[in-house]
Amino acid sequence: MFLSRKKRQSGFTLLELLVVIGIIAVLVGIGSVSFSTAQMKARNAKRKGDLQTLKKALEEYYSICGYVYPTPLNDTIGSYYSTISCPSPAVTILDTQLNDPKTGQPYYCDATVGCSETGYKICAQLEPETSGENFCITNAQ
Repeated sequence: MFLSRKKRQSGFTLLELLVVIGIIAVLVGIGSVSFSTAQMKARNAKRKGDLQTLKKALEEYYSICGYVYPTPLNDTIGSYYSTISCPSPAVTILDTQLNDPKTGQPYYCDATVGCSETGYKICAQLEPETSGENFCITNAQ
């Protein structure tokens, strides 16, 4: 029998390891992009759902509380609705303030139309912000 002077070593070559690491990096990159897109779509869906809930509460207030809309609160940024309660008859329609899922800020009344006892327009900026797309609700009356 012929004996080789070199013993065969088991293991991976540097090239094989680099190829595997490259493939894993590509898969992680694709997964992170998909995950961030899914998060963005979920936040947009939450914004739309929150504004629909707010619209239902404002319209319910209108029908229960003498055919006027509630007066919004004001801060340095603009006017917004916190909890929605009718004083007479004493009933709470919306007991939690709805906030944007990304910024944590309340949904503000549109600066050009505003919110008053006669009507409202509330918009939310949808992501990505660069698209400039808004989702708005307005009074039905």
